[in-house]
Amino acid sequence: MSDLLAGFAVSLVLIPQAMAYAELAGLPASYGLLAAALPPLLAAPFASSPYLQTGPTAMTALLTFGALTAVSVPQTDEYIKLAALLAVIVGVGRVLLGVLRLGQLSYLMSHPVLTGFTSGAAVLIVSSQIPTGFGAHTPTGGVLYRAGWTLGHPSEWNGGAIAFMVLTMVLIIGGRRVHRLFPGVLLAVAGGVVAVHLTGFSGDVIGTINTGFPRLRLNLPWGDTTSLLVAGAVIALVGFAEPTALARTFAAIEHEPWDPNREFIGQGMANLASGFSGSLPVGGSFARSSLNHLAGARTRWSGAFTGMAVLAFLPVARNLEALPRAVLAGIVITAGVNLIKPKALYAIAAGSRPQGIVAVVTFLATLATAPRVERGILIGIGLSLIVHLWRELNIDCDLRIEGDTQVARVSGVLWFGSSNRLEDLLTNAVADHPEIRHMVIDLSGVGRLDYSAALVFEQFLEDSEAAGVEVRFDAISPSALRVLGSRLGGRAGIPEPADTTGGS
Repeated sequence: MSDLLAGFAVSLVLIPQAMAYAELAGLPASYGLLAAALPPLLAAPFASSPYLQTGPTAMTALLTFGALTAVSVPQTDEYIKLAALLAVIVGVGRVLLGVLRLGQLSYLMSHPVLTGFTSGAAVLIVSSQIPTGFGAHTPTGGVLYRAGWTLGHPSEWNGGAIAFMVLTMVLIIGGRRVHRLFPGVLLAVAGGVVAVHLTGFSGDVIGTINTGFPRLRLNLPWGDTTSLLVAGAVIALVGFAEPTALARTFAAIEHEPWDPNREFIGQGMANLASGFSGSLPVGGSFARSSLNHLAGARTRWSGAFTGMAVLAFLPVARNLEALPRAVLAGIVITAGVNLIKPKALYAIAAGSRPQGIVAVVTFLATLATAPRVERGILIGIGLSLIVHLWRELNIDCDLRIEGDTQVARVSGVLWFGSSNRLEDLLTNAVADHPEIRHMVIDLSGVGRLDYSAALVFEQFLEDSEAAGVEVRFDAISPSALRVLGSRLGGRAGIPEPADTTGGS
C-alpha cells in the first residue's frame, strides 16, 4: 500500500512536469505524457534502487533540445521522430553498459565537471522559459538572447502570463516550506485551468492534446542514427550521473545494496519504451525520487505504480488543454533554479584551483555552446583529463642537506610518463652538490610506482655508485616495495622479493 500511495503522489507531480519538459525539449507537451507512462513501468522490474523515479527530466530535455535543433526544427514531425530515435539510441547504450557490467562508468564524470555543467545547463533551462513565463513573442535567436530580449522589452509582457508564472512558483516554493509533500505543482495546474475558464485568459495555452494510450512506432528515421550517436552517448551517461548520486545516498542511508549495472539496464529499457512509443529520452529524476522516498516508498514497484497512474490519466488528459504555458514555465524555472549551484562552484575553486578552473570552464563552455550543450560537457571532460594528466606528470622533489647526506623526498606518481622528470631531478640533485657522499631517497610521498620508475632508480643507483655516492631508500610503501624489489632486491637496503613459487 505504501508503494501505491507513493507512486500516486509522484504521478501528480510527474504529469505536469512531463508536459513542461517535453516543451523544453522542443516537442508538443502531450509527448511528455507518453514519456511518463510506459518508461516507469518498464524500468521497475530491472531497477536496483527502490526510490529512483524515471521519466522526463529538465537536464535530459535540454540535452535533447540541443542535439536535435542542430538537425531539425522543433515541433515538426521530423523533429518528433528524431527525438524518439534519440531515445532508442540512449536506451540501447544504457542497456549495453549494464549488460557489459560497465556501470562504474557512471562514477567517471568528475564532480567539478558535473557541477559546472549542471549549473550552466540550469541557467539555460531557466532562460529558455523566461519568454514563455512573461508571455512575450521574441525574435529568433539563442536561448540567452531571447531571455535578454524579453527582459529588455517590458512592453511585450503579458500580465496574465506573469501572474500565472509567479503564482506557480509561489505555490511550489511556498508549499515546500509548509510541508515537503505539499502538492504545489498539482494546485498550480488545477488552479491554472480553472482560472483560464473564469477569467478568459488570452495568452498562450497548451492547446490540443493528442494522446490516447501509447502505440508501438517503428517508422523512425533510422538513417539519421549516426548523426545522433555522440549526443545519445552523452545523454546516456550525463543523464545518469546525478540520479546515480541520489541512489547511492539512499543506499547508504537505508543500508541497502545498489547495483549501477541493473540501474543502467532499467533506465535503458525505459528509454526503449519511450522511443518505441514515439516520445523523448528519459532519465532518473532527482526531485521525484526524493518525493518518492519521502512519500513512503518501500520497493522499486512504486515506479510502476507511477506509470500506471499516468496511463490511467491519459484518456482524460484533454482536460489540460486550457492550461497556460506560463504555468509550465513556472514549474521548469522552479526546478532549474534549484540546479544552479554557485556555492558549490566557489567551494571547488577554494579547495583546488585546477579543479575550480575545470568547473568554471565547463560552466562557461555550456553557456557558450548552447543549444549544443553536450559540447560543453565534452569540453569539461577533456579539460578534466588534461588537468589529471598534468598532476600525474608533476613530481616534487624536496631536497635538504644533513652533513654529508642529501635527503630527497619525492612526491607524486612515479610512472612511465613522469620517469624522465624523476631522472632529471635526481641527477641534478647529485650534480649540484658534488661534496655529498650519501643520498637518502624518501618515498613516503609517492602514491604509485611502476616498472619504468624502477628502471630509472636502477640506472641512478649505478651512476651514483660510479660517482662514489651511496644511495639508500626510505619509507617505501608495500606496493612500491614489490616493484623495486624485483629490480633492486638486495641493493640500497631493499630486500629481495619473497619466493612464492614453493620451490627449494
